[in-house]
Amino acid sequence: MEPVAAPNPAAGPQPWRNQCPWVSVPSTVTPCSLSDVMSEELAKELQQQEESAAFPHAISLDTTALIGEGADTDSDLLLAQMLQMEFDREYDAQLRREENKFNGDSKVSISFENYRMVHPYEDSESSDDEVDWQDTRHDPYGPDKPSPNAKRGFVGKGKEITTKHDEVTCGRRNTARMENFAPEFQVGDGIGMDLKLSNRVFNELKQYSYSEQRRSARIHEKKEHSTSDQAIDSKTRLLLYKMVNAGVLESINGCISTGKESVIFHANGGSMDDKMVPAECALKVFKTTLNEFKNRDKYIKDDYRFKDRFSHLNPRKIIRMWAEKEMHNLIRMQEAGICCPEVVVLKKHILVMSFIGQDHVPAPKLKDAILSSEDMKRAYYQVLDMMQQLYTECKLVHADLSAYNMLWHMGKVWLIDVSQSVEPTHPHGLKFLFRDCKNVSQFFQKSGVSDAMGERELFNAVSGLNIKADNEVDFLVEIEALEKINEDHVRQMGKRVQMAYECDGPKEN
Repeated sequence: MEPVAAPNPAAGPQPWRNQCPWVSVPSTVTPCSLSDVMSEELAKELQQQEESAAFPHAISLDTTALIGEGADTDSDLLLAQMLQMEFDREYDAQLRREENKFNGDSKVSISFENYRMVHPYEDSESSDDEVDWQDTRHDPYGPDKPSPNAKRGFVGKGKEITTKHDEVTCGRRNTARMENFAPEFQVGDGIGMDLKLSNRVFNELKQYSYSEQRRSARIHEKKEHSTSDQAIDSKTRLLLYKMVNAGVLESINGCISTGKESVIFHANGGSMDDKMVPAECALKVFKTTLNEFKNRDKYIKDDYRFKDRFSHLNPRKIIRMWAEKEMHNLIRMQEAGICCPEVVVLKKHILVMSFIGQDHVPAPKLKDAILSSEDMKRAYYQVLDMMQQLYTECKLVHADLSAYNMLWHMGKVWLIDVSQSVEPTHPHGLKFLFRDCKNVSQFFQKSGVSDAMGERELFNAVSGLNIKADNEVDFLVEIEALEKINEDHVRQMGKRVQMAYECDGPKEN
């Protein structure tokens, strides 16, 4: 085989050179003159291109732009300033390089921006990602719908800057935001009047709106779950509808009396299978507001009939116990022959009784009745007999007896409102009796009844006790001593009953 001759570089174009990977191709160099290489402008341009390629975020400073084109550079101060600016620029470029080297490709990066010597001026407003503390979607003066007269940012040399903190713009925005208040808080047409509210006024109105909303919720809750004067709640209304649908009542006519604890309605009676319903009935609806019962637990918590149940009930069920207590007291009085309303039926906190009056007109109270001297004297002896019967036969003390709780009807005195009545063995039973006697004695003495006894004499006549005292203070001391004896006796009797029950055990039916 003959040897291959070495190629001659000067022998024209050789296409095989591009196909051989082991052959080095000399790079083409653009010719440049010596004057171009020595040019400062070319060197400065090449340096700027190199720095911009390496650090795209770096900002170069043009000293001629900062100092002024055509300025006199013979001054040492001016030259020092130019050198200092150049040094600061190089220092900032070095910080950029250190920052990029330190961060690398990490997702979490640090910045040396605060250590830069020359900070670029950025003419920008607040960030678009900033979220205001209010919802401005429906704000006619918000960032989405600026006012036609509003000016933002720099609008020219010597002009003002308008931002979101501008007084007029902020005031209009606050007026528009009042539409987000509660519906029951009336704010008027503030946008139509171009009303401007300051931040202080808007914040006060906002807090007031919240307080009014909470207050309105409490009021509505109270109206829906409690009875008030001449008004009933939804549960009470449902109970009344059931009575009418069941035929116990034919119709309910309206309110005839209101008190601290209850509301009295007049109704036409219907019919029941096991009991005769009067033609005219009185509905006593106990209020469920609890305000009038919070200080009256002393009448029921020490009553042995309800003592065991009192501590296990919530406040609203205690009100039902008041209605139940009045029903039992009225039944006792009716069995003893005392003039009082007749119980028809009890539904939770609604007590249906016979109506004391005629033709929808209630009987007058003894306080308001116009009686002659003979009728007043007759009424006094009737009250005296009823108090004795109530104490001896019914074993009850009215505990709130006065001319306001006695009615005058058909020439007789009728006792009403006995929900607070207690037995004489109650820890304060004798004290309640003395208070009743004092009220009755003072009323009839002022009414001109000469035979009316004093409160101490009336107390002894009703109770059968013979307490002797020269004044009211000593009389009350004797009463408290008797109540202490009765309380100890009742406590001992209760222990004996409990011991007997534990020894014998419960009896099987």
